[in-house]
Amino acid sequence: MIYLDNAATGGFKPSIVLQTAQNVMRYLCANPSRSSHRLALTGAEIIYETRKRAATLFGAKKERIIFTKNCTEALNTAIFGINPMGGTVITTAYEHNSVLRPLYSLKQRGKINLAIADTNNVKDLPKKIASMLNEKVKLVVVNALSNVTGDVLPISEIGKILKSTNVPFIVDGAQAGGHIPLNVEKENISCLCLAGHKGLYGIMGSGLLILNSKTEISPLIYGGTGTESLNLEQPCCYPEKLESGTQNLISIAALNEGLKYVERNQKSFAEILYKWTDWVGKELKKIKKVKVYSAPNPAGIVSFDIQGIPSGEVADILNGEFDVAVRSGLHCAPLIHKKLKTEENGLTRASFSVQNTERELAEFCRAVNVIASR
Repeated sequence: MIYLDNAATGGFKPSIVLQTAQNVMRYLCANPSRSSHRLALTGAEIIYETRKRAATLFGAKKERIIFTKNCTEALNTAIFGINPMGGTVITTAYEHNSVLRPLYSLKQRGKINLAIADTNNVKDLPKKIASMLNEKVKLVVVNALSNVTGDVLPISEIGKILKSTNVPFIVDGAQAGGHIPLNVEKENISCLCLAGHKGLYGIMGSGLLILNSKTEISPLIYGGTGTESLNLEQPCCYPEKLESGTQNLISIAALNEGLKYVERNQKSFAEILYKWTDWVGKELKKIKKVKVYSAPNPAGIVSFDIQGIPSGEVADILNGEFDVAVRSGLHCAPLIHKKLKTEENGLTRASFSVQNTERELAEFCRAVNVIASR
């Protein structure tokens, strides 16, 4: 199969990532931070090393690296932990439901007012958000990179605007992590939320919540941490404050190797994906009845539609007749589809990895041409 669904989850994992996950599962069946025997201590050392590596890559203190099971959990922990109750939360039309649904739930319960920043060009978002700021705003949540179009949002500029305020800034980095540089201190990000199984080359079941040095949030989950066991209150120190329960040592160890891979290759991989999205976008635009919604981008995302054919049908044909895996529909991001006026049929999204080949991308373009010409 030609796998072009990397924005959903990375189809390629470095061999060391898979080997590490297998070795931990087979030989390190112990609970880190719960016992003092050799196996448990080895597990704790792996977690500590992964924490340090993530801290270096994303510009944070190691104790403020929080492991979660995915980016959705990280976003929920950040949104509810910052507690914007009674105020206004600003977000954008580019957001995923991992942001929109928690915020909409708070709005429905009368806990917050929700304001949507929308512009014709993502570059205008900082100015738009600045115009919406007032004393009632308690939180700003912005996607670093659209999972629908591949647009890179101006996170640094928004962070600079919020630096002179006390408004916390949550960044959804699910699609951006591993593809573009992100630094919580330099970009004034209060909480950076990441998926481990996409651009960071880890496996499913891994995510990160990264806090800057000033941010304080309340736990979403309470329970055992292996520390302060006589204390019936949740520990107040990070990371234990936000890491209750047994950690997923397998996915954390695999993520450690994925982070090493990203450290070595992030810049060159982004350049390759930018080149490929440029080339594929131009090839698809040559096909009659095809409309492309993505500009060249470092995450490898190209979304398109074929006039007269629902996106789900396009994906089914690509899968059934050409053995090509893509994603169709609304991509859990309803507001951007309303903005693009594609909410009825959605879009077909191809998302590349640098481990795809030029031959595979050419075959994909040929398949789209065949479908569109029918």
